[in-house]
Parts: sequence; C-alpha cells; structure tokens
Amino acid sequence: MGRFKFVLYRPLQTIPVLIGVSIITFVLVRSIPGDPVRVLLGPRAKPSIIAAVREQYGLDEPLVVQYFYFIYNLLHGEMGRSIIYRVPVLDVIAERLVPTLFLLSYALLLTVALALTLAIVAARNQRRLPDHLVRMFCTAGLGLPAFWLGIVLIMVFSVGLGWFPVSGYGDGFWGHLHHLFLPALTIAVALAPVLTRNLRATLIDQMEAGYVQTARARGMSERALFYRHVLPNSLVPTVNLLGVAFSWLIGGTVVVETVFSIPGMGQLMVSSIFSRDYLLVQGVTLVFALGIILTNFIVDVVNVALDPRIDP
Repeated sequence: MGRFKFVLYRPLQTIPVLIGVSIITFVLVRSIPGDPVRVLLGPRAKPSIIAAVREQYGLDEPLVVQYFYFIYNLLHGEMGRSIIYRVPVLDVIAERLVPTLFLLSYALLLTVALALTLAIVAARNQRRLPDHLVRMFCTAGLGLPAFWLGIVLIMVFSVGLGWFPVSGYGDGFWGHLHHLFLPALTIAVALAPVLTRNLRATLIDQMEAGYVQTARARGMSERALFYRHVLPNSLVPTVNLLGVAFSWLIGGTVVVETVFSIPGMGQLMVSSIFSRDYLLVQGVTLVFALGIILTNFIVDVVNVALDPRIDP
C-alpha cells in the first residue's frame, strides 16, 4: 500500500515545482534587455503600430496581469501565441519536440551501453591494463566540453571521412539514426565517464562484500556470481546517478542541437531567447522542467522496484 501511495502522490509534489519554475522563468525572461515587438517589426516601425502589436499580445499589461493570463491559458491547455512564429506556442513545441526526444533516447541508449561495458570490463580487470585504459577514458571524458567534442567529431567523421552528415535530422527512422549518431555520441562521451566511474567503484565494493565471499566458498562460478548478484546489486546507486545525469542531458541538448543544427527544443530555446519571444521561452522551459521532473519520478519508481528494502 505504501508503494501505491508513493506512485499516486509523488506526481502531485511536482505542482509547486512547476509553479516556481514558471514564476522564475517569467521574471528572468522579462529582465532581458530588448523589446520583442521591436525585434519583430524592426527599428523603423511606427510607434502606433508598435503599441497596437503590444496590446494584441497583452504586453502593455502589468507584469502581474501578464503572468496570471499565462497561468489562465496554461490551465486551459494553451500557452499563448508565439510573437515571432505567429502560431500557438504548443504547435511550435510539438513540431520541435520529436527530434529532441529521439536524440535524448538515442543518447541515453549509447550512454548506458558504453557505461555498462566499460565499468564491467574495468571492474573485472581491476588494476590491469583494461582498467587503466577505462580510467584514462573517464578522466579525459570529464574534461572535454560538449561543444568542442561535437566540433571535433564533425571535422573528423563528417568533413574529413564523410561518414555522417554535418547537420540536420534526416528522413525516416534510419535517416534519423544516421543523422543523429554524432550528436548522440557527443552526449554519450560527455555523460558516460561519470556513470562508468560510479558503477566501477560500486562493482568493486560489491565484489568484496561478505555475501560474495560466502558464495565463492560454496563453489559458485565467478561469472554466475557477477551477473546474478554483483551487477544487479550495483545498479541502484547508478540508476540514481543516471537520473541526475539525464537531467543534465536535457539541458545539454541546447548546446548539442545548436552545434549540429538539429531542429529541436534546444535550438528553439536559443532562437526564442535571442528574439525575445517571451511566451515561447516560457513554454520551452516548462517542457524541459516537466521532463526533468518526470525523469526523477521514473528513477524513484525504478529504485523502489529494484530495491525492496526502500520504504517510500
């Protein structure tokens, strides 16, 4: 019953967080110097036209009134109209959300595969050459900025070898896999070292635990012991870290999508900030915040499922 209540009430705790995010975003966006209407109409627009457009979008109202209009529209399933695109904000977000979700899923799969493989190799070959090579990769990966790594991959595999496209999203499932491999690899190389180091250390600790020594004394093979007991018991702290890292991954798409010119949410966030499209920035920020909150919720549920000792 406790687990059922946890799954039922945990999402309700996200409501105050989303309200706080909306207030902070609303204030910060409107603190940016510049007028979105002047950006839209240009420097030669007449004052009367500027005033009319500001009234059309409600920008002539006090900030408190503008915020409550935004909340009112949000409760009715709307986020207002984009000033630059001149269409509903939800339509713009829906168009850009699919590339970002595909990239996040792709990068997450590569990250988990890379981290699991390297951590297992390092833990089972502790203090030998494979372990040293994995630790060198982790140290180097932690010091590589994502934007720099993305540019290097473009120069080597796109411009130099011509194996992958320089930018874009591609057409069809296989086209998406081809176009987004380098962006996903950029994210995976930046993210995997943290998970690899954590999982490697946990695996080594578990391999020296008392229950492992007892199982060895009873004649259980090392392979069966590792994959049946050591590895499953090591996944709980790594899943926690993966949730935190995935939150960073959502924010990291802003940089990666800009470098690789992917028409996703990250690139939309950057362009909407430069154009002072207030409602669009608020909408994208709320979607990012909701994604991070949903990720944390999934991590909590997975932890409860993996470790029966956790009492929510």
